[in-house]
Amino acid sequence: MPSAALPVALTIAGSDSGGGAGIQADLKTFHRFGVFGTSAITAVTVQDTRGVRAVHPIPLEVVTGQIEVVIDDLAPAACKTGMLATRDLVEGVADALRRHPIAAYVLDPVMVATSGDKLLDDDAVAAVRAHLLPLAAVVTPNTDEAEILTGLTVRDEAGLRAAARALVEAGAGAALVKGGHLEGPEAVDLLWDGRRERVWRHPRLDTDDTHGTGCTLSAAIAAGLARGRDLETVVDHAIEFVAAALARAPGLGKGHGPLDHFAPLPPGAALD
Repeated sequence: MPSAALPVALTIAGSDSGGGAGIQADLKTFHRFGVFGTSAITAVTVQDTRGVRAVHPIPLEVVTGQIEVVIDDLAPAACKTGMLATRDLVEGVADALRRHPIAAYVLDPVMVATSGDKLLDDDAVAAVRAHLLPLAAVVTPNTDEAEILTGLTVRDEAGLRAAARALVEAGAGAALVKGGHLEGPEAVDLLWDGRRERVWRHPRLDTDDTHGTGCTLSAAIAAGLARGRDLETVVDHAIEFVAAALARAPGLGKGHGPLDHFAPLPPGAALD
């Protein structure tokens, strides 16, 4: 692909030393979808498939500096945020995105790792709600994150619907509430953009290799938006890609293993 036609995306997230989530998963996903990936690292984690051993937040001025130089030089068409760790980082990243706006901003409100380890300070949740939600073209919480952000109980499809509407009313352009944690034979995801609802249903896969699922999904959405595609189409492609990556998980590690980022792209998502 000629460089002039190569879209750029920015991920603002933490580093996963195990390579399955965070910055590492985002950049692999960007590349798979034909997008040039750039990054602003918010924290370094000591992490593998079994859990998070330590988190070292990056100084705020270093994080915002990374964001500013990437936007100034490479002009990303889309960006996503993942792990932000602290209230100061949430507020600082929000301020940077207000000063250097990117219309296609995907908010993945990372709060808890697949292993159950907490990745966001308690006092940062209100800052995510107040400062990042209003900037987001789409927010992509799982059920636990949707409950924390909205105060609602999300235990079934009606809960997904109510949470998605509450998140849009709180300022997000759209909300994709992921139902992978719900009980039942199907994994259900629900998208609401303030006008139209779309629901995806897939047979639930019996696997523990789910590390990086949310990061990969939100990065795939950002990649599709960077390529200029409409939100419903890119969400469809992202969900299908994650399902394929889960089904092909390579079985690495001794805990919750990573997805297969070499999984085939869904029809229509291949490079133009």
